Amino acid sequence: MAEQTIHIKNMVCDRCIRAVQRELEQQGYAVRHIELGKATVEREQIDLPGIEALLEEQGFGLLTDRNLRLVNQVKTLIIDLIGKGDVATMNVTLSNYLAEQVGMEYAYLSHLFSTIEHLTIEKFWILQRVEKAKEWLSYDELSISEIARRLGYSSVAYLTNQFRQITGLTPAAYRKQAASDRNPLDWI
Repeated sequence: MAEQTIHIKNMVCDRCIRAVQRELEQQGYAVRHIELGKATVEREQIDLPGIEALLEEQGFGLLTDRNLRLVNQVKTLIIDLIGKGDVATMNVTLSNYLAEQVGMEYAYLSHLFSTIEHLTIEKFWILQRVEKAKEWLSYDELSISEIARRLGYSSVAYLTNQFRQITGLTPAAYRKQAASDRNPLDWI
């Protein structure tokens, strides 16, 4: 049996993991391990073009280029960190966290990310935190100060400033509006 680890873009949550696993298993692959951004599969013959087509039908993509995999890994780490609500408990800076998790210098990761995504890691970080704030605001279960704390903002004013720069609204005004303009995380 052949075994291969494939790298997958646009996996941003546990539902993505389940969807990819289900699709791969329906195609006859034994999924040995799966996590955000990658899966290890086993089968007599591994058909990468077939897997790529299957993933694209579901809104995912196959990453074969090393640099694209690194950028996807950085994005996945940021999305996962924010999604878990662990930002407030981080004892290191984002740059140190990413460098440690990826095992590469942050300057290299930053340059690579900007070159491929045409967006800095810091801007992506801000967009992801604002998107999570929009989600929590639409649920109307947490206070704005609790949202700011959970997302690692030093103050409500700092959250409000970044939120307004991205959305044009304050968090309070966003919470009051009837229509939601949230974006899927993989669109950012």
